[in-house]
Amino acid sequence: MRKTHVWITLCCCLVVAICAWAQAVRKPGLWEMTSNMTWQKSPMPPGMVLPAGVPNPFGGGPHTSQVCLTQAMIDKYGAPMPQANNGCQITNVVMKATSMTANMVCTGKTAGSGTVESDWSSPNQATGKVHFAGTMQMGPNSMPIEWTMISTSSYKGPDCGSVKPMPMPAN
Repeated sequence: MRKTHVWITLCCCLVVAICAWAQAVRKPGLWEMTSNMTWQKSPMPPGMVLPAGVPNPFGGGPHTSQVCLTQAMIDKYGAPMPQANNGCQITNVVMKATSMTANMVCTGKTAGSGTVESDWSSPNQATGKVHFAGTMQMGPNSMPIEWTMISTSSYKGPDCGSVKPMPMPAN
C-alpha cells in the first residue's frame, strides 16, 4: 500500500514537471515571424488586372513581422493566434508538450473554417500553419476562398520594445 502511494506521488510530480517544462519551452517576448501565404482559391477573378502600381492584395510571397508573445498567449494557446478582428473564433485547442492544434471559425464578410497548427520543439524556433476555406463577401457577391499560410518564427529576446501584443482571439 505504501509503495502505491509513493508511485502515485512520483507520477503526479512527473506530470507537473512535464507541464512546467512544456510551458518553459516557449519564451514570452519578441519573436520575428516570416510567413508565406498561398491561395488555392483567390477572391480575385482569374485574369483580373489591377491598375499599374497597385499591388495585388491577394498575392503571395514571404512577409516578415515582429510579434510580441505574452505569457497569457503561451498559457492559453502556446503560440500567437490569427487576428480576431475578422469575426473569427479559436475552438478545440489541443495543447501538447511542444505543439498545439486548433480550429478557427469565422463569420461575417469572411465566413468559413480552418485549422491552426504550431510546433515549438526548439525553445528559440517555431513553425506554424493555418489553412482556411470559406467565402468572402465582395460587394453583392460572395466569392469562394481558400488559403494556406506557413510561418517560421525566431526568438529575439524577452523585451518586446515598441511591438504591442496582438489581441487574443475569442473562443
